[in-house]
Amino acid sequence: MEKYIGILRHTKLFAGVGEADVASMLHCLQTRMRRCGRGEYVFRQGEHLDCIAVLVEGGLHVQRDDYWGNRTILAQLSVGEMFGEAYVSPDSGPLLNDVVAVQDSTVLLFDVRRILTVCSSACRFHAMVVQNLFFAISEKNRQLVQKLDHMGKRTTREKLISYLSEEADKQGGRSFIIPFNRQQLADYLSVDRSAMSNELSKMRDEGLIQFEKNHFTLL
Repeated sequence: MEKYIGILRHTKLFAGVGEADVASMLHCLQTRMRRCGRGEYVFRQGEHLDCIAVLVEGGLHVQRDDYWGNRTILAQLSVGEMFGEAYVSPDSGPLLNDVVAVQDSTVLLFDVRRILTVCSSACRFHAMVVQNLFFAISEKNRQLVQKLDHMGKRTTREKLISYLSEEADKQGGRSFIIPFNRQQLADYLSVDRSAMSNELSKMRDEGLIQFEKNHFTLL
C-alpha cells in the first residue's frame, strides 16, 4: 500500500499533506485495498457504502444500465480521483449506479467515520483532510452541473459541441484526447451511437473538427 503514497499526495483528498504524514494516516484511517480486473465491479447498484474510495491504479466508469440493458456512463474516473463520497452519510441511501473497472484497477478505501472523527493520536493534518473532502465534494458538484449542461442540449450535435468544447478548455488546447471510445462517448452523452458517428462525420466534412479514434482537433 505504501507504494501508492506518491499518488495519494497529489489527490485532492490529501492535498498539502506530506509523504510521512500520508503514510501515518493510512493506518489512522484504517485504509483497505481492493483490486479489480477489467470488467469487474468495484461497487454495485444497491450497495450501502461506509467508505470513500480513491483510484490509485487503472480506470473506472460510473455507469447505470436500465431494465432493457441500455447503458449510460455518468463519469469516467482516472488515477487519483475520489468517489463514493455522495453515499456515505447515514441518510444517503443505497448506491444508485455501478462502478466498473475498464482496465485492471486498484482502489484504496477509507473509513468515512475515521476521516470525520479526529483520532486519539491527533494527526496534524487530519483537519486538512476534512477540509479537502469538503472542497472535493464541491468540485464534484460543479462537474455534475457541467454534465447536466451537456445533457440539456437538444440535439446530438449540440451535445458533442458542448462536450468537446469543455475538453478543449480542460486540456488547454484545441487538440486533445478524450477518455472514451465511440460507444462510451455515446453512452456518456445518452445518444445513439450511429447517429452520433454520423454527426461527427458531418462536422468533419463541414470543417468544424478533425478526429482519429479518440484524438480530436477543433477547427
